[in-house]
Amino acid sequence: MSGLQTETLDLPGWTHHYSGKVRDLYVPAGSTFEETDRVLVVASDRISAFDFVLESEIPDKGKVLTQLSLWWFEKLAHFPNHVISTDVPDAVVGRAMVCKKLDMFPIECIARGYLTGSGLAEYKDRQTVCALPLKAGMVDGSKLDPAIFTPSAKAEVGEHDENITFEETAARIGGQQAADLRDATLALYTRAEEIARERGIILADTKVEFGIDPATGEITLGDEVLTPDSSRFWDATTYSPGQAQPSFDKQFVRDYLTSEASGWDKNSDEEPPALPAEIIERTRARYIDAYERLTGLTFSA
Repeated sequence: MSGLQTETLDLPGWTHHYSGKVRDLYVPAGSTFEETDRVLVVASDRISAFDFVLESEIPDKGKVLTQLSLWWFEKLAHFPNHVISTDVPDAVVGRAMVCKKLDMFPIECIARGYLTGSGLAEYKDRQTVCALPLKAGMVDGSKLDPAIFTPSAKAEVGEHDENITFEETAARIGGQQAADLRDATLALYTRAEEIARERGIILADTKVEFGIDPATGEITLGDEVLTPDSSRFWDATTYSPGQAQPSFDKQFVRDYLTSEASGWDKNSDEEPPALPAEIIERTRARYIDAYERLTGLTFSA
């Protein structure tokens, strides 16, 4: 897999292996991906929306996502995760982690605790979300109690992820593993939602990824976790069902791209336009706000 064509860094002790939408993977110098048991995961400032990697970058985004992921991994330490160390080359300090190489499942594991976004659009059409029937009378922002598991199949860079049912997930990876991923995703969401709510934040939904640790055989949490890229965060003090909720995540970018101001049609095959400086700065501010509200720490670039 070649991934995106991105500028690679000269990092002592590491060789570039692969670039995804927003992360770059490096392997120890002198080894191949197949040989090694660890990788260096570097978060870039790239941002993706509607399965496109945008031309514009968000300054410090890589550091915010890495630092927030590390905070969540610590808070959720009872879930096995892939982090080995943050002892990384100077050029990527703050935005990189040395991680176990996992055998990743080809599934995006999504937990939804509130009805919004693409789930709301499907609900309005068929009163379902990812083929799961829901009760009548729900509106944008309605709480889903209990939260639901809505997996999607991972796509190659540049392709669109595909929403699939639990039964389709089981057909792809086996019934027991599908059940294990569902249970782990919902348990993680439930605990994270409690932690976020204590800090005045509603965790509306989140995407997590899991793999098998070859050394232990355990299902292990990988990639990022509970960041503004992978989750939808709302301010609990302004939460009001029946309307779109202001968010601390990249929904702000999606909203701009689908507005008349951008001039872009998301149903076309055209690349999205570059983001104006104001949208870039306001997006950066939202990411930092999410980090600071959740962690109680001051972000330092």
